[in-house]
Amino acid sequence: MIQVLHIAAECYPAAKAGGLADVVGSLPKYMNNAAVPSAAILPKYGLKWFQTRRWETVFVGAVRLDWRHIGYSIQRLESDELGFALYAVDIPGLFDRPGIYNDAPSGIAYGDEVERYLAFQQAVLQWVLSMPDTDRPRVLHCHDHHTALIPFMVRYCPEYKPLSEIPTIFTIHNGQYQGRFSWNKVYLLPFFDSWGRGVLDWGGVINPMAAAVKCAWAVTTVSRSYLFELHENSMGLEPLFRAEWAKQHGILNGIDVQVWDPTTDPMIGARLHDGDVAGFKAQNKRMLCEAFGLDERLPLISFIGRLVQEKGADLLPDAFKRVLHNGESVNLLVLGTGEKQIEDAFRSMAYHYRTRFNALLEYNETVSHQVYAGSDFLLMPSRVEPCGLNQMYAMRYGTVPMVRSIGGLKDTVPDLADQRTAGRGIRFDQFTIDDVQLAVHRGVSMYFNEPGVMAAVRERIMQVDFSWEHTVGLYFDVYRLVRAYLPNYRKPVPDRAAEVVEQIAKPIAAKQPRKAKTT
Repeated sequence: MIQVLHIAAECYPAAKAGGLADVVGSLPKYMNNAAVPSAAILPKYGLKWFQTRRWETVFVGAVRLDWRHIGYSIQRLESDELGFALYAVDIPGLFDRPGIYNDAPSGIAYGDEVERYLAFQQAVLQWVLSMPDTDRPRVLHCHDHHTALIPFMVRYCPEYKPLSEIPTIFTIHNGQYQGRFSWNKVYLLPFFDSWGRGVLDWGGVINPMAAAVKCAWAVTTVSRSYLFELHENSMGLEPLFRAEWAKQHGILNGIDVQVWDPTTDPMIGARLHDGDVAGFKAQNKRMLCEAFGLDERLPLISFIGRLVQEKGADLLPDAFKRVLHNGESVNLLVLGTGEKQIEDAFRSMAYHYRTRFNALLEYNETVSHQVYAGSDFLLMPSRVEPCGLNQMYAMRYGTVPMVRSIGGLKDTVPDLADQRTAGRGIRFDQFTIDDVQLAVHRGVSMYFNEPGVMAAVRERIMQVDFSWEHTVGLYFDVYRLVRAYLPNYRKPVPDRAAEVVEQIAKPIAAKQPRKAKTT
């Protein structure tokens, strides 16, 4: 029996566009390892990964979208290769396309996202409804806006109210994307109680994320700092997050240390042997620099990720030019794809600054592992970073993170100059070229002038435990707080309700005016 069902639009390695896939591809596996049977379900896209696996159909049905009925099937992956049960919703005509959110050849976003994910969410609920009461999941764990209407549907849609006693957990991986759509499309929703209309509305439109924050039994974010950032800046949802603070929890993501293991990783040229970190880094850097035509004697600073404003990629062309023109002895490397104008800027730089700068403008999982292993520093100048996984991958491979102090980056990378902590990297506060340039200068100076410090930092950050084993326990805490019954949980943990409330209330209390002393 599935005790926790994770519902999401992405799951690594089946379908990945960002960090959401890494989380959904790891969390169920580590929950299973803790003896809590967990599974994930996502749409069945027309991607090669789905086409090269064998699937077993376990349920067939149809959902209503306005006057149409859309047929679908729930299919289960036959192999156990992922370490958890993976289910896919096959909806011909809606998801059997060569991209996840965008058309693969052109990069243009699909225009029917509302229809696609409304059909997906209803299909999942119909499948759960078809199960005997004793076999239904103990928790419906919804991830991001693509699944955000599920907590609403089980409360306000007569068809799905039999599921209303199952706790719904809603995890926000990125509050920038809320799934908003016009009330003109309300006819696409399943029938719902008229008094639920106000729950759907936020700012005059239907806002799935707002509905989930109102209806879910608990709301989590992927880092503690990001939770409080949403209270201050969440694209208009700030009052809602503040009002619903009592059921919110900031839980830092983990990483799959079996996939990201420098001693066994098949995607890197040289693996870590006998704890020889210096040799491991030198060999991988040599291979990486040879492949991209860079000088291995200089420190190598890399950027890996989507080339979009959210990740701060639009700042990098001018920042990198400033660094190179000022004579900094450094190599720069970019791996990723995204907005055309940013890609064009990097193509031009690769031509004009050859031997000092290069870029591979594509998504390439294999190359990314080699970049983590071979780089000296990883730069993350994000405007928004709810958690960030890249800095954790980098540290796992002895690459020093160079990050902006925001969200999960702030939680995971104490600055090397901070005397109160064992520093793990270089942090900067402002989203400016000057701050990026100063961070680069600090890193280059440490590389050339303090090789002993550089070596010690590498050794230290490779020992940091970012594994999911600790994180899943925090999720189990949340499940228990909302009265989810998980009878086979291997290692129960103390009830953290008081601690969670204290963590959230402390910064609020600090802002209150002090009472005058009485005599």
